[in-house]
Amino acid sequence: MTARALLVRGLLVGLLAGFATFLVAYQVGEPHVETAIALEEAGAHAPAADHTHDEATAGHTHEEHGTVVSRHNQRTWGLLTGSLAVGLALGGIVALVSAATVGRMGRMTPGQSTATIALIGFVSYALVPFLKYPANPPAVGNGDTIGARTGDYFAFVLISVVAAVLCTLLARRLWRQLGTYAAVLAGVGAYVVVVTVAGQLMPTVNEVGDFPADVLWYFRRASLITLATLWAAIGIGLTGLVGALHRRETATTERRALAASL
Repeated sequence: MTARALLVRGLLVGLLAGFATFLVAYQVGEPHVETAIALEEAGAHAPAADHTHDEATAGHTHEEHGTVVSRHNQRTWGLLTGSLAVGLALGGIVALVSAATVGRMGRMTPGQSTATIALIGFVSYALVPFLKYPANPPAVGNGDTIGARTGDYFAFVLISVVAAVLCTLLARRLWRQLGTYAAVLAGVGAYVVVVTVAGQLMPTVNEVGDFPADVLWYFRRASLITLATLWAAIGIGLTGLVGALHRRETATTERRALAASL
């Protein structure tokens, strides 16, 4: 079982996962984005009417120079392209990490270790950072703080991923002394402590203002569902393909050993 074989399967699964993510994002997430944009535009047009001519002129100028991407293209081809790119990259990364861990995670089969890597990746890279810094729809957040907010988010992602890697290594080291249950419990407990402390120490963002709470909740729920779809599709698909490859290679090895013994 080579890294190349896993990478090819990871890229294929990632491409399919990206398409599935696009479908979910389009059906579940985009309606709430449209609602948020409508609220944002309603707030932008609230000032006095004497600015109407300037706004209309500016908008016309943007359209003439082609600098405005239509909302239709954003929610269709743009969303599809982004979903496929992210799925392809993430599928390849999960496949390479899984290839590096084959035979190094106790008695787990390659399929089981692949599923574990996907689960750890989802929790550390997607779920936990989302709980600290959830996604916000248009009209939420101060444009002047977007750089600081982005930096805080990726800093917490880095902390979460590094903590997950180190705690996984800790669990692996303790496995022989404490057994599987105690080792996993120790690793999970250490990770929870690290990310909880980091989450408490890092800045809190509260720029929601008077944005409707129900729209914000629906948007964030849709964002989490989209993330879960991407990771679940990659995890389930790649686990199945790696498991099938392992069974096929094992059967081939057993046939060769049997033939050699005759």
